[in-house]
Amino acid sequence: MVAGLGDQLRRAAQSHAPEVPEANELLVLGVGGSGICGDYLAHLASRHGSRVTTHRSYGLPGWVGAVKPTVLAISYSGDTEETLSAVEDASRQSLGIVAVTTGGRLAEMASAGGWPLVTIPAGLQPRAALGHVLGACLRIAEAASLIPSPVAALEEAASMVDSLTSEGGAGWAFATDLAGDLALRAVAIYGSTGLTAPVARRWKTQVNENGKRPAWYSLFPELDHNEIAGWTADPGVNRRVGIVVLRDRDDGPAIDKRVRLTSEVTGGAVDWVGEVESQGDSALARMMTLTVIGDMMSVALADAGGVDAVPVAAIEDLKKKLREEL
Repeated sequence: MVAGLGDQLRRAAQSHAPEVPEANELLVLGVGGSGICGDYLAHLASRHGSRVTTHRSYGLPGWVGAVKPTVLAISYSGDTEETLSAVEDASRQSLGIVAVTTGGRLAEMASAGGWPLVTIPAGLQPRAALGHVLGACLRIAEAASLIPSPVAALEEAASMVDSLTSEGGAGWAFATDLAGDLALRAVAIYGSTGLTAPVARRWKTQVNENGKRPAWYSLFPELDHNEIAGWTADPGVNRRVGIVVLRDRDDGPAIDKRVRLTSEVTGGAVDWVGEVESQGDSALARMMTLTVIGDMMSVALADAGGVDAVPVAAIEDLKKKLREEL
């Protein structure tokens, strides 16, 4: 599934942009693997002066009545209860709605409401459908005149991802080595405000779902105003954490200096395991290369821990209990 990311991005490049009305801004509704696509889209749209916001809960934020954004509802299964709640609210407020799903209740609502609908391939874990979902979001944003054509960037990203995920390639070796350094540790992912921020969040959730272990992410420069103080008191706890820093050429000299000096200040208390540099020309390609290294690392982490990366029993058990209490 990880190795299929390149094909998913390529499929999006070869698809037709859907018929969607122009929009001033988008509000993305989604959680988990769907919500992260909203974060990726938000960064990419911001580079072209457009605003995209992600909402990860029931209902809608209070500001939507004044702003009237176009709503982009994403649910891989089509039955995510938080997203359906928000979509129902959006429909009551007569907001424009576009849906991305494999089917389920969301597809039924889109059909009944006459909303634009992009149907993506089913049969994957939602977190493994990133290329399908993000590709659809990019083509929707293009059709809504929020970004220029993403086709060239999608094709570049697909090629770059394929080069990393090829069997026996350098990407798997690097990811496996990184997972080895993180074995038996909680994982802290450090990014910075901008391109690496949504990718750091993706790394965190992939370590949770694939690696089945705790993780968190923090961002420069904010973490220098609080989190570094947390490494000063208990070296016994700290040494059970490994820090990975995600880097991109857009970080700039101020962030470069902060990364270097922060590691010097805290390196005696916690292990800075390594840095991962983005690759590629377009912002999308750089995000995807960082992303797929994290995906591969999380799978290697599962292998190192002797767990199956695919099932997420705790999540499914919670969903079952929630349904039983309806």
